[in-house]
Amino acid sequence: METSDIIILSILLGCMATYIPVFMCLFFTATLGFLIFTDLPLLLLAQTLFRSMDNFALVVVLFFILCGNIMTAGSIVEKLIKVANALVSWLPGGLGMAGVLACGLFGAISGSTVATVVALGGFMIPALIKNGYPEKYTIGLMTTSPNLGVIIPPSIGMILFSMISNVSLEGLFLTGFLPGIMIMLGVCVYSYLLFRNRTEITRMPVPNVKETLAVLKEGFWSLMLPVIIFGGIFSGAFTANEAAVVACVYAFIVELFIHKSMKLSQVKEITVSSAITSATLLIIVAGATCFGRLLTLESIPGRITETVLSAIQSPVLFLFAMNMLLLVVGMFMDIISATMILGPVFLPMLQAFDISWMHFGLIMTVNLAIGYCTPPMGVSLYITGAMTNRNLIYVSKAVIPFIIIQMVVLGFITYMPDMVLWLPKFFGYIE
Repeated sequence: METSDIIILSILLGCMATYIPVFMCLFFTATLGFLIFTDLPLLLLAQTLFRSMDNFALVVVLFFILCGNIMTAGSIVEKLIKVANALVSWLPGGLGMAGVLACGLFGAISGSTVATVVALGGFMIPALIKNGYPEKYTIGLMTTSPNLGVIIPPSIGMILFSMISNVSLEGLFLTGFLPGIMIMLGVCVYSYLLFRNRTEITRMPVPNVKETLAVLKEGFWSLMLPVIIFGGIFSGAFTANEAAVVACVYAFIVELFIHKSMKLSQVKEITVSSAITSATLLIIVAGATCFGRLLTLESIPGRITETVLSAIQSPVLFLFAMNMLLLVVGMFMDIISATMILGPVFLPMLQAFDISWMHFGLIMTVNLAIGYCTPPMGVSLYITGAMTNRNLIYVSKAVIPFIIIQMVVLGFITYMPDMVLWLPKFFGYIE
């Protein structure tokens, strides 16, 4: 590691330690790096900033954010929860199963963990506690299950990884279904084993066929949203970018004219709120791109690759080291910044170990999703802590069993690549 590398890293970490916003840390470090270590004009950095925004792939992120906000403001979320309750809430631990199932359904539309925590936590946490479920189980479940929002496609993390690596976004989306289903099954099995003999837990009555059909009929328009998104993408009817726009239009129509749970006066408020969220995301992307340009000019990714290859020869050991590193990074950095900064650093190493970029994109996404629930910077910990008036230590202990489930799934997808890549291969996204 050269002196310049240490100085750049020290500036970045020093800024982050002073609670300067992440995007400012990235801009400041990139600017100082350009001034101190290169002879290039700062105009090049400004051009990099604007070019990072001039990317059509970012459109899909913006519209999925809008779609998630429409669902949260309307009644689509409530109807998805009712469907999940009708399917599993009569089983032992069934209401907890309904919670993780609802997170999966919501995640298949929103693409965001934070949106899933906010939208479903307010519904499910009081319902679980009211029905006798332990508070620690409830908090742990509803803090970690929203990770499905970035694992099950559409995923903002996957969209950004596709943008920097040029791998097929549709193929990358397909890799996320299996780990998402495995996490849901793991949580359901854990809930069943935990509560199968607990008589004090209120169990919902078994719905008859008529009641189930009534709930499914009520939730039909909500359930059709993920069907339209994925059916359209993988049938070739429209691209992922177009699917995001179609999803927003569909959600607006359903909430305004079918469910009638939203007024026209709310459309402006929701759109402006989504624009603010999108701007926050885009400015982080711009900062990360500028910082990445500095790293490239300084040849830092190449030197890191040489160092890693000289120390590690085994793909098994390399993947283990990457998992450990990404889990630690996820504790301190959000998925957007981490993907944009570390993705270009890791990609050159993958060819030497014959690791698929698409496979690594999934591994990176799952690792950083777990970071939402790990202290000290896990956003989901603070959101559910605020909802339940519990401190960080209590929430961090509550998530441990569910984090273990997700890490077991991470181990499977890391060392069994064929298991997660068969869907992209089947649809022709991998030769």
